[in-house]
Amino acid sequence: MILLQVNQLSKYFGADLILSNIKLELQTRDRIALVGRNGAGKSTLLKIIAGRMSYDQGEIIKPKGVSIGYLAQDSGLESAMSIWDEMLTVFDPLRKMETELRSLEAKMSDPSTLEDSRLYNKILNEYDQLQLQFKEDGGYQYEADIRSVLHGLNFQSFDYTTKISSLSGGQKTRLALGKLLLKKPDILILDEPTNHLDIDTLSWLEQYLQGYEGAILIVSHDRYFLDKVVNQVHELSRMHIQKYLGNYSVYLEKNAEMYEQQMKQFEKQQDEIAKLQEFVQRNLARASTTKRAQSRRKKLEKMDVMDRPLGDEKSASFSFDIERQSGNDVLKAENVAIGYGNEKVSEAISFRLTRGESIALVGPNGVGKSTLLKTIVKKLPALAGDIHYGSNVSIGYYDQEQAELTSNKRVLNELWDEYPSMNEKEIRTILGNFLFTGDDVLKTVSTLSGGQKARLALAKLMIENANFLILDEPTNHLDLDSKEILENALVDYPGTILFVSHDRYFINRIATKVIELDKHGASEFLGDYDYFIEKKQEIKELRALEEKEKGFADATPAKQDKNAFRQDKEAKKLERQRMRRIEEIEETIEKLEEKISENEQLLCEPNIYQDHEKVLEINGENNLAKIQLEALMEEWAELAEN
Repeated sequence: MILLQVNQLSKYFGADLILSNIKLELQTRDRIALVGRNGAGKSTLLKIIAGRMSYDQGEIIKPKGVSIGYLAQDSGLESAMSIWDEMLTVFDPLRKMETELRSLEAKMSDPSTLEDSRLYNKILNEYDQLQLQFKEDGGYQYEADIRSVLHGLNFQSFDYTTKISSLSGGQKTRLALGKLLLKKPDILILDEPTNHLDIDTLSWLEQYLQGYEGAILIVSHDRYFLDKVVNQVHELSRMHIQKYLGNYSVYLEKNAEMYEQQMKQFEKQQDEIAKLQEFVQRNLARASTTKRAQSRRKKLEKMDVMDRPLGDEKSASFSFDIERQSGNDVLKAENVAIGYGNEKVSEAISFRLTRGESIALVGPNGVGKSTLLKTIVKKLPALAGDIHYGSNVSIGYYDQEQAELTSNKRVLNELWDEYPSMNEKEIRTILGNFLFTGDDVLKTVSTLSGGQKARLALAKLMIENANFLILDEPTNHLDLDSKEILENALVDYPGTILFVSHDRYFINRIATKVIELDKHGASEFLGDYDYFIEKKQEIKELRALEEKEKGFADATPAKQDKNAFRQDKEAKKLERQRMRRIEEIEETIEKLEEKISENEQLLCEPNIYQDHEKVLEINGENNLAKIQLEALMEEWAELAEN
């Protein structure tokens, strides 16, 4: 079912055209990512679709009754109510029905009603209908839904009577997301929903959105998140939009293929134009060849000249180097406690960093990851324990708050005042590498966007040439292209890196080791994020097995018989689930194979294979179907072996 259509939409800010002839369609169960550089107009388009901003041309068509839920960037929930009471407001219609049910129950138990059979049957019929409606609308599970969402968004340790006004900005943002998820609108529009979420909460949100019944339209710079959630990507670039079927990784491949193909076609046409123009210039004045020259000139005039393919937009360009190499031992933490004043956040933290390592520091929000980094760079004192620094270690520190620079200096002076020995040309060249060109360098720092401030902070870090980089959320505020440039620079960096990030794709590319921080210490895992998750799952399963064996050993014979009965019952249940899943997979495989076959037949039809855009769309559908087919075949083989 089509839930919303955007046709030929355009938007101006003053005289500046921001969006031009935008076309977009949302159907039930669509999961669409809107991607593009900072400033491309992604948030503007979301606000327009959500009805929060006007547009100048085009139309938005939405069937009556289709509901839209919108979460803006960092839009915290402002309320004087408690956490629980605010979440309950989502279900006010259900609670009203619940009150009506209690009222009808009271009427039915009234002696005067019991004596009047006609009145009793009328009330009973009304009660049955209302109860059925109440059940279908989730009346018996809405409190469980609230607890599930609050638990998933990491509020399980909170007293639900806590006033929302007393919470932090990040916590209010998570609650705003939670309230929106509980509303379950037909179209869910999320602008950077992964901000302020730790990795565990991100994983929960991914699973929740994968099972969401409505359509989802997302703007996010989290590539790992997009790969898990979306099945379409719409790229917004130079005021126009281009649709790709598949997740973010598939989009990158298709985008590169399309650009390469279009560039070849463009270059081929440019060669043809050059040859035709040369022939006309050489032969137009010669009597023997003038007719052929005129013919070629007419061909040139009628030719539909291709524009140069998009994709050559300017990117930031930078690298990190070191002034001198550190010793092999870079840092050693021994039984360190961290916190503020006398209040400990975490303790018993011990780990060691050696030259060339790239360490990701992970853990839930509030466990003290940023606090530990500030303690290492001596912005905060350690409350206990010792931190030893190796020989010749020079630290470059990127604080996530640096992206919120509030200086009243000009961009040029923000760097030049710290490095007065450099000349203006050198400073401008460095800023140019971070996309500050022309009058951009004369802007006041406090007026810059989040992405511009982040790039300026990275420019300052690059000049330091430190051999030990300590980075706190370095990818915040960066668009996807800038993230990739930063990753490449850090991969090639010859020093040591310790960083905090919630970007799992970034961790996978950069980390050689993961340190997980909790309130009572730190655990080390060799490898990237995926390896860390794999080992954590192994440890969890091993502990569960140990607990099971311990419980079995401690059980009395009667308990053992009971446990054996439960285990047998559970095994039969799992077997039934396995067989049902095999049947479901086989049905889905059959449908996918039929779809691929139908598409391949379509590609043989002249009216299709001559339509380049249609061919790309059908090939995209087939590629996605083949990816799904391969995953299902692997799952089927695994289930069939058990």
